[in-house]
Amino acid sequence: MENKQTKYDRRPLTRQIEEELMNYIQNEELAVGMKIPNEFELAERFKVGRSTVREAIRSLAAQGILEVRRGSGTYVKSREPIQDDPLGLNQIEDEYAKAMDILEVRLMLEPEIAANAAKNATEEDKQKLKQLCDETEALYVLNEDHTHKDSEFHSQIAKCSKNQVVENLIPIITAGIQKFIVLTGRKLQNETIETHRAITNAILNGDPNGARYAMIMHLNYNRLALQERMQNNSANNQTSNH
Repeated sequence: MENKQTKYDRRPLTRQIEEELMNYIQNEELAVGMKIPNEFELAERFKVGRSTVREAIRSLAAQGILEVRRGSGTYVKSREPIQDDPLGLNQIEDEYAKAMDILEVRLMLEPEIAANAAKNATEEDKQKLKQLCDETEALYVLNEDHTHKDSEFHSQIAKCSKNQVVENLIPIITAGIQKFIVLTGRKLQNETIETHRAITNAILNGDPNGARYAMIMHLNYNRLALQERMQNNSANNQTSNH
């Protein structure tokens, strides 16, 4: 089923299904809070594989349009994207280059966001962050999809910073997380668990420097993994062209 691209043949397939799913939500006038069809039904509707539908759902969840509730289904969270691609990310065709550029921006921003979170988080904020850290780790250990919880974890750090502009950058940050996971899979399970825990503990302890350096370590692990995957992808492409 994954090869049925007669209807979609120019842009990356996942991006096209995102648009089709967004159109479906709006054309069917699905209200906020309504449940959308499951992956199997959507795959049949759009004539693609379930994995493509799954990636499209993850992307729309990262944009704040859908909400995936474990054990329940996927629900409409917003009928309009939080952002209308103001950075022009959809115009970047090379997915690896896009992911690396987003990661570089995250390295510029998130260490200081984490430091501010350590200074400004309330006790309620801290408990929510710890909960999300625990939940993300549990999904990793169980080998289940952790993408949504991972995005929530980083979003909570931004909220803990108490900077309203930073909070508006959350869709960009979570889009970067989703893109990285798609391209690298579960390569950094142990490193992610350890650095998430280090970031959380630093924020819980009100340690700005600890939070800053833990976030740098977390993102640098991601950068190295993405570089390795890019090199392997390039080598494979060269081999296939010979």
